[in-house]
Amino acid sequence: MSRRSKPAKRIPAPDPMYNSVDIAKFINRLMKRGKKSIAQKIFYSSMEKIQEKTKEEPVDVFKKALTNVTPLIEVKARRIGGSTYQVPVEVKPERGQALGSCWLIESARKRGGKSMVEKLTSEILDAANGSGASVKKREDTHKMAEANKAFAHYRY
Repeated sequence: MSRRSKPAKRIPAPDPMYNSVDIAKFINRLMKRGKKSIAQKIFYSSMEKIQEKTKEEPVDVFKKALTNVTPLIEVKARRIGGSTYQVPVEVKPERGQALGSCWLIESARKRGGKSMVEKLTSEILDAANGSGASVKKREDTHKMAEANKAFAHYRY
């Protein structure tokens, strides 16, 4: 490991439509093979559909979905004396948001549906309502951490 100071965090430029860094990060995670314009079209079309369906501000719905999916605790494998323990560790807010958005995208891709726009729309709406595969993934992560609470003293 480097003994020098940590490198400065690079924050992406905010997205052009909603002027939000969180949405810019989400679009970057949604992107495949460097095709950002396609990822933007998918996301913005999805936001329009959310606007039509809920009659609410789509950014608020998206942020609510992201907070419902963001984990607070995760387990990390820690090797002690020849055996591996799953040690519960608190998640930093940046990593939590990254995990949550990745889970949202992953579960949207696995969803049945016609287009990615429809899949992403329904997954974001489900996550905002507290249901859906991505919220279940968060609950499973929390349950795993709760089950391994006995090994919390191995935290590093």
